[in-house]
Amino acid sequence: MDTQDEMVGEDFSDAVLARADWRGRSLHGCDFTDADLAGMRTHNVTFTDCDFTGADLSGSRHTATAFRNCTFERTVLASAVIDGCTLIGSRFRQARLRPSTIRETDLTLVALPAADLRGLDLSGLRMREVDLFEADLRRADLREADLTGARLTEANLEEADLRGARIDAKSFRQVKLWGARADLALAMAFSAAHGLVIDD
Repeated sequence: MDTQDEMVGEDFSDAVLARADWRGRSLHGCDFTDADLAGMRTHNVTFTDCDFTGADLSGSRHTATAFRNCTFERTVLASAVIDGCTLIGSRFRQARLRPSTIRETDLTLVALPAADLRGLDLSGLRMREVDLFEADLRRADLREADLTGARLTEANLEEADLRGARIDAKSFRQVKLWGARADLALAMAFSAAHGLVIDD
């Protein structure tokens, strides 16, 4: 298919596109509700305002692909690989994200409330202003992740690795951190967020 292919408002609901290989496409406002997309591969594809509610993306692989302001509700992404992508502004609710591989991907402004992210490698990811309200991040690898402006209220970060992560001090309020690993700068930010004054 031509690299300039563009689709607007297409209805792919309930479609069977398992193991499809899409490259260089642009899709806007398309509906993938309950579609079978297991094993799909995308490269340099742009999805804007697309709805993946109830879709099966298990085992899919996405490289250099953009999911902008897309909806992933009850979407299955188990064993998916998301590499060098952007998910800016997308919304995940009751989606199955474990196990999955996410590398070199921009999660800025992504909504992941109450998401199960236990044990996932999220190291080095750009996660500015991400919504992680009540998310389960136990044992997650967040080393060097940029969580500036992230909403972490009631998030569970127990035993997570936070070394080198960029997190606003105020984000540490009402966060579960038992057993989490942190560097000195992060530990001082946590202390300041809880009113501790550190003197030499």
